[in-house]
Amino acid sequence: MLRSPPYVGALRERAGDALLHRVAGPEAHRKRDRIHGTPGPRWFGPDRPVRIVHGDASMYVGGLAALLLQSLHPTAMAAVAAHSGFQGDPWGRLQRTSTFLAVTTFGTARDADEAVRRVRAVHERIRGTTSEGVPYHASDPHLLGWVHVAETACFLHAHQRYGRAPLRPDQADGYVADMARVARRLGVERPPVTRAQLTARLAEYRPELRATSESRSAARFLLSEPPLPPLVRLPYTFLAAAAVDLLPAWAAAALDPPVATRLTLPLARPGGRAVTGALRWAIPPPPPARTA
Repeated sequence: MLRSPPYVGALRERAGDALLHRVAGPEAHRKRDRIHGTPGPRWFGPDRPVRIVHGDASMYVGGLAALLLQSLHPTAMAAVAAHSGFQGDPWGRLQRTSTFLAVTTFGTARDADEAVRRVRAVHERIRGTTSEGVPYHASDPHLLGWVHVAETACFLHAHQRYGRAPLRPDQADGYVADMARVARRLGVERPPVTRAQLTARLAEYRPELRATSESRSAARFLLSEPPLPPLVRLPYTFLAAAAVDLLPAWAAAALDPPVATRLTLPLARPGGRAVTGALRWAIPPPPPARTA
């Protein structure tokens, strides 16, 4: 059996560490050890679809697509623009989001409950009025529902296209049901529990969705202006194209992606497969959770 040269392993370790620190913060390894190594019951068992999806590199494509799609709800986008600080501190917001997903998916039930409590407390404080005079409150179940269905659809779609192995139809329904379990705790009312319900709920939101100056500005920042070192700009271009390609055609057109992204769209799928494959190679899979 052929073995890789030692420097390949060292390169893989350095690449994985750099990426984990970007996505999960400077304490990435400590967080990972706590999430997976703390004994105790979990919300989701090892065979649940949510663990398959959230443990795969396709989440990088799905997460970016979800941010783009979510921005097309004017009220939700106004709240994000005013309170999230995603352009001033994009890595901080990414780290908080990725940690929440990891804790609720893989962590102990106690830690997951605490993560939800913290998010709900933050949501309760976020209130304001859009530039069009529409009041908003981040705890509004309707807005929470939009954020939930957009990310659930994008995570699942990305996994089916770029995941290591697509979910079976029953597993895909199971993923929607798993995500609904978290959504209810966050305050979402009647979250969809099957793919058919998810598709129907997305259609219900469609009349409320449109591009605004804030959503287009967010798209430009996410697709062509992220604070990344030059070495990773090219692979990120393919990741961005894969995310746009994942969106419904009307959504991609409404966001008016930058020229570089549009030019890359014909290569979005092979490029997306190459980038997710490289990410999967660099980042080791999560270890088995300690349930006792």
